[in-house]
Amino acid sequence: MPPLSAPALLDATLRTVARRYRVPASAAAIPEPQSASPATTLALAVEQARAALARGETPAAALQERFIEALASLIREALRADGGDPVFQAMVMRHRAPHVREYASLSAGAAQDRREIWAAVNAIAHPGRQQRLVPGPWREALARLHACAAASSWSALRDAVQGLPDMPEIANGAPGLARLLDSPALKRLQRLEALASDDLVRRYRMLWERHGPRSGSAGASARGVAARQRGAAVEAQASQALAALARRLNEAGQAPASYRVVTSMRVPASIPAPHERAKTEWDAVLLRQVLPVEEAPAWEICLLAEAKASVDAATTDLPKLLRGLRLLAQADKDAVYAFETQQGTVRLQGASLSALHADAAGLAGMVLYCCDAPAEASPRLLGAASRMQLLSAQASLEYASGLALAQTADSAALEPVWHQLLESPRWHSVLNQYPTLWQVRELMVHPGDLMAAIDRAGA
Repeated sequence: MPPLSAPALLDATLRTVARRYRVPASAAAIPEPQSASPATTLALAVEQARAALARGETPAAALQERFIEALASLIREALRADGGDPVFQAMVMRHRAPHVREYASLSAGAAQDRREIWAAVNAIAHPGRQQRLVPGPWREALARLHACAAASSWSALRDAVQGLPDMPEIANGAPGLARLLDSPALKRLQRLEALASDDLVRRYRMLWERHGPRSGSAGASARGVAARQRGAAVEAQASQALAALARRLNEAGQAPASYRVVTSMRVPASIPAPHERAKTEWDAVLLRQVLPVEEAPAWEICLLAEAKASVDAATTDLPKLLRGLRLLAQADKDAVYAFETQQGTVRLQGASLSALHADAAGLAGMVLYCCDAPAEASPRLLGAASRMQLLSAQASLEYASGLALAQTADSAALEPVWHQLLESPRWHSVLNQYPTLWQVRELMVHPGDLMAAIDRAGA
């Protein structure tokens, strides 16, 4: 058998690579065991509703009842004191208690408020300014002021500011101190400080801390570093696999070094289309050299690879990826575009970009999600984002609040969620979550499986 050409070798590799994350194209092919979790039952009910609507039918009343009962079970499961969902429990507490809602609202803007107060305090009492003053009451008062801000003691900061106006040295700092004392940001931080001592607010904070370290804390920083390292490791595996593929294609090609891989490829602003919410940086890209243009080599895209640490991460990423493909497809086919990459600037032919398609057929031979997570024996059918949207619906929160207060509630109260799912554009992603999951898993490969397919195709 003659050796494969480079294009045929690429096609064979993508066609034969193991797809260990794959799920059936139709959820109807998935048997639902008697002991199915509420999340699985919900996912299958949602998909059956979507399929009925796609056929122009109204979903059956029995399916509505099944959905509602499964959602009620999911809510009860999330509310369990042992093994429940602390994020959902915090949301229910916020829904029930106005002062917890106020605390949550103030917390959302607290970082900006702190920056504003720090800037105001430093303008008046920065240690450098203190050092220029002669030792005495004024210098000591500014040191107290700065220490209160450093300790996030907002009521003490207010008291320290109020203690300054009687001092004769106040003349130069009076306007800044007055603005600081009247600052809405300081008032919000004082209110946040007061609410933090409430028992219910403390429980609310404990629930969030069970979910993960507080934003801005050392634990949150450590988690962020670990996540970045994890992402970098998956990206490295993906780029190594594509580099191996490029070497094999070059061995099979007619001209030397006609394939290469670049990483962190950034889309130039010169492509005439909106960049907002679209993927504008691609993790790894397999390129093929085309005829020189104006005596400089130009390239075309053969394969785009995105590295993800989990199926959920890829599922969340897919809409952004599709917008990124549509952005690239707006390129002028007669132009050549300069893309910045980790390997330097590469020039890509507009014709290659404009030929990209964001439909299922276009994705199949052009895009891979690379993931090194283990494949589950029973794939999770209800994605994390869809699960949270179902739980955080107004009717779900009200039902959960009733359970939390009275230990009983009528699941019929969840019927509005069913109607929103079928009718509201805001619920489109939940209604279509199984087709999205299927599409992502079709595109997903393990880097080790890709390396094995490269070896087989070239053997």
